[in-house]
Formats: sequence, structure tokens, C-alpha cells
Amino acid sequence: MEYHVAFDAAPDLDLIEQLLLDGDPAAVADLDPHSAPVLRVSTLLPKDDLQALLRRAGYMIAPDRIRQLPSICCGGCSG
Repeated sequence: MEYHVAFDAAPDLDLIEQLLLDGDPAAVADLDPHSAPVLRVSTLLPKDDLQALLRRAGYMIAPDRIRQLPSICCGGCSG
């Protein structure tokens, strides 16, 4: 799943990436250079788990600031 998370100021990307990788070794996170400060996250974690992870990182992000994007998976690589 891909999420866009709106922050008031640029978050600590290194900390968030480490926490993400602890829960999902294939997770990817970056800051959108065109829409700052928006964190882009690709992970298997559901939205509630992502929000809890961000809280552990020290960010109290409201659920409405975490937007799940529609899937772009064509199913070709795994069924």
C-alpha cells in the first residue's frame, strides 16, 4: 500500500525508515520534493499500524493526514 502523510515540518526520515524496516523489511519511505512536507510510504502495514509507528517516532499525526493511495498493482508479478 502507498500512503502520503502530511506533516507540519519535515520529519526525521532516518528514524521513520528504521521503524518501518523493523516492521516491514521491504518498506520504502521518502519525502516528496514537490509537495513538502509530505512523507511518501510504501509498506504492507495497514493505516492504523503506520499511524502507531509514527507516534512511536514522536509524531502525533491525525488519521485524516494519512492518505492511502489507490493500488496501482496490475497483478502481473505475483498473480
